[in-house]
Amino acid sequence: MARKKYSPEEIIQHLRTLELAQAKGQTVEEFSRKIGIHPVTLAKWRRKYNGMSVPDAKKLKDLEKENARLKKLLAEAELDKAMMKEVIGGNY
Repeated sequence: MARKKYSPEEIIQHLRTLELAQAKGQTVEEFSRKIGIHPVTLAKWRRKYNGMSVPDAKKLKDLEKENARLKKLLAEAELDKAMMKEVIGGNY
């Protein structure tokens, strides 16, 4: 069975719906079964996205993407630096 990847906007919407369902007396297990995910996944979503609005989630996603790009650039720069040290030192 293929897994669906939820966008942050969808996750926030599910968390809001969960709050409403809990106010009506529905359990987390029932709600998670209804939307087709594991209750542990809901707990992870709550830790990461609870209290967040959709614009905040978009900013978080953009920042995570930028952070990954910067980490990649740093790794490449460190590799270049290590290669130059080997060439200059004659350890090739």
